[in-house]
Amino acid sequence: MKISSIKYLTGEGVKNAWVNRLMTLASVGVLVACMVVIGLAILISENVNKAVGNLEQQNVVMAYMKDYTWALYGQQDIVSEAQSSKTTSDAAAEGGEEAAAGEEADINGIKPSDYVIHNDDEAKALCDKIAELPNVASVTYVTGDEGLESVKKSLLEGKETFFTFLDEEYGNPLSGAAKITMKDMSLFDSTLEQIKQMDGIGAIESQDDLADKITAIKRGITIAGFWIIAILMVISLVIVSNTIRVTMYNRKLEISIMKAVGATDSFVRIPFVVEGVLIGVVSALIAEGLLYFCYRVATETIISTLGTDDIVRYGDVAWLLLLIFIGIGVFSGIIGSVIMISKYLRREGSEFAAI
Repeated sequence: MKISSIKYLTGEGVKNAWVNRLMTLASVGVLVACMVVIGLAILISENVNKAVGNLEQQNVVMAYMKDYTWALYGQQDIVSEAQSSKTTSDAAAEGGEEAAAGEEADINGIKPSDYVIHNDDEAKALCDKIAELPNVASVTYVTGDEGLESVKKSLLEGKETFFTFLDEEYGNPLSGAAKITMKDMSLFDSTLEQIKQMDGIGAIESQDDLADKITAIKRGITIAGFWIIAILMVISLVIVSNTIRVTMYNRKLEISIMKAVGATDSFVRIPFVVEGVLIGVVSALIAEGLLYFCYRVATETIISTLGTDDIVRYGDVAWLLLLIFIGIGVFSGIIGSVIMISKYLRREGSEFAAI
């Protein structure tokens, strides 16, 4: 197609939009409303995801290790029972005695073979092993002393005296622990099972219900956003199609003459496609500006009222929203115009093409 033909067809599309400006304005208004609603849905989704992300970081899993403290407070009764009970296999008992040969129990009756983690280096190595799991975001080693201090700080002021009963011999009942945060809460349970199966992990403290709630919120937001966008896309297609239909019937005679003198279907379609795309792009630009103004007013109100600025900045998503709006506008314009003019050319234009 020649450049002159492209210029002519583009000009015809722009002229169509201007001649039917009332219908064009109505279409632009409806498309802008649809795009603003879509933009608000995206912004709300981004803010909720950010809030959920912060909540995820607070959903910490504490994996307590099988260290000396664990053996002293957690396994001591089991060891005592095992020593006092009758063995069911003499061979197994003799093998166990040989394995423990040379080990001496301390004043509390604990031997090195009674626990897995013997020092900080082994504890940090276990943390590094946990960090290698795909769904683990971060792992921090927390010593028993650090854990006890954290518990004390969480109490009301002056209540630290509750811990005065801990004497020097049994000073700290807390084992060393791995403080773990995860990337995807939907994989929380499976990741937890992987951690539990690691040698050296004694007990795990987690908030399973919070993980389930976070996963449910994310799923709900995704489903709601999908249906909102889908419904508004259908509305956009209907609006653009109706606008093109009005233009098409206004130029019914002109189209018939063009077909009679041998114009191709593509030549007839292009002005209507240009008109639809023009409506979509103009709507996208207006929607971007209107959404920026509305969101700015809303965020300033939230910041001044709630005193928090932990929200998504419009500048962070401005280009993404503009691309989405233009994509919606161009898609609606092309599909809507092609559908209507193709239907017309099949039913009406073919009659004149046969003349």
